Amino acid sequence: MNPKTPLALLGGLSPAQFMQKHWQKKPLLIRQAIPAFSPPVGRSDLFALAALDDVESRLITHAKGVWKLRHGPFSRRMLPSLSQEQWTLLVQGVDLHHDAVHRLLQQFRFVPDARLDDVMISFATDGGGVGPHFDSYDVFLLQAHGRRRWRIGRQKDLTLRDDLPLKVLAAFEPEQEFVLEPGDMLYLPPRYAHDGIAEGECMTYSIGFRAPARAELAQELLSRMAEQALDSAAPALYRDSTQSAVSQAAAIPTALTDFARNALERALAEPQALKRALGEFLTEPKPKVWFDAPEAPSLMEAVVLDRRTRMMYDAQHIYINGESYRAAGRDAALMRRLADERALGPAALARASDDALELLSQWCDAGWVLPCPPDEETL
Repeated sequence: MNPKTPLALLGGLSPAQFMQKHWQKKPLLIRQAIPAFSPPVGRSDLFALAALDDVESRLITHAKGVWKLRHGPFSRRMLPSLSQEQWTLLVQGVDLHHDAVHRLLQQFRFVPDARLDDVMISFATDGGGVGPHFDSYDVFLLQAHGRRRWRIGRQKDLTLRDDLPLKVLAAFEPEQEFVLEPGDMLYLPPRYAHDGIAEGECMTYSIGFRAPARAELAQELLSRMAEQALDSAAPALYRDSTQSAVSQAAAIPTALTDFARNALERALAEPQALKRALGEFLTEPKPKVWFDAPEAPSLMEAVVLDRRTRMMYDAQHIYINGESYRAAGRDAALMRRLADERALGPAALARASDDALELLSQWCDAGWVLPCPPDEETL
């Protein structure tokens, strides 16, 4: 994707212009971002997904001022009647289960894959919504079916009501209002308050971007780096041959505190440890995601990443589904191309080394990479 090419998806802005003017800064309403949009997942398909154990789904109802939240899976009989107003079904991670929705998500890869999260689909009957709220991440709200009225505002008071099972703002102050038709899209930066109400039956696709909290990221990375440190061949043990006898046995020795500090400093000082931990974390598959190994190995004329596979890279490593590999030279260039384009064709595979082909074969056996017939787009 050329960052300087104007896109209808962004209202005629190029990705570079959008990122500079709007990303994490201000909303953008885009009329007919996808003209004549035909939703790849309809109502019945969405209901079928909500019934699966490995799909995250939620049901929100609002009647007579009372909000209720339930978690799936839901059989069709567990969902309210279509004639009942003010209920919403939310199905998370639909791109992991549907090829066409996965392809829709790829249109937003002008943002780094490290930030891409998933596509959530919201189905609502007339008056349905989830209440005025804010998200801690960027989101594109694509209207897929019917109409939804959005009220949005820069919210200073982020106090939430404490009497509800949902994160609903206590004092929502809208500043703008839009009605979205199929194909229209609204971009909202983090913490921009919004409230969407269905006008008749409607469906909205939410393209979300993850933003890990600093404390959460630190906890995850330190845990992974600790595991890497434990893998060292000769672990250094605390020694205190000069320790004197004490009268206050409960006091922690200063030398042990220094040893602990040194352990952390050494872990952080290891040149590639932090990069590996971050890359493995960012490509870790989501909970409830598993891969199907092929019934029989097939000849690899061309390959494509499975839609559930997360693959990224840095200057020294290739990361795929939570694992890291050192890579350099021609093979590194090949693997980076696979990560960027999510496919490799016959011409590219013909230049791969035996080691690279063996690694691709292992990934095929794991179901991470799929053999596919060559086509015009896979070069």
